[in-house]
Amino acid sequence: MLDCPVLSISPTYRSSFMSRQPAKVLEPDDVRLALVHVGIQRHPARNRAMILLSFKAGLRACEIAGLTWPMILATDGSIAVHISVAGSIAKYGSGRQIPINRTLRTALLALHKSEGYPDRGPVIRSERSTAMQPGAVVNWFSATYRALGMVGCSSHSGRRTFITRAARLLPKTGGSLRDVQEPAGHRSIGTTERYIQGDRDAQHKLIRLI
Repeated sequence: MLDCPVLSISPTYRSSFMSRQPAKVLEPDDVRLALVHVGIQRHPARNRAMILLSFKAGLRACEIAGLTWPMILATDGSIAVHISVAGSIAKYGSGRQIPINRTLRTALLALHKSEGYPDRGPVIRSERSTAMQPGAVVNWFSATYRALGMVGCSSHSGRRTFITRAARLLPKTGGSLRDVQEPAGHRSIGTTERYIQGDRDAQHKLIRLI
């Protein structure tokens, strides 16, 4: 199933997306390695923001591509406490608010400063200073993971990692799976459940207790 608005994606991109295996869930050390890697490339502020929008907000490639500064900024021009994902850039029009993680906030502050504190326009810009296309975001993540030797990873790895980690942390927050479903922008909890990767250590502990 596609995870971006159908009309914004070419048939070739759509076909390749649908044929992929579930994206690999990454460990925190892997994410840190990716952040170090992209930090020494061109456009480090943009690159770090892309990684963290994926892993700390669970945004789809099309949402990263379509994100604009008004969706991130408060009325006074500062970084808001939530990302307001507009329905126009989300699958099935699943507009929603996602609380901004502290690490992501730091990255967005740095990017906002490096861009001259804009109040409109795309958050993630291409080499031509225009909004990146969804396919370009997918390719950027693929090239990054390939350079790091991370097999089985794609632009969806951050989203799947975000959902999996959020689900595992629920017991510490007193929340429910609904509190993962809503930031993920899923229509049903069943879809959210399919994103969650099982924890092998937890499974072994569970079986020992049976």
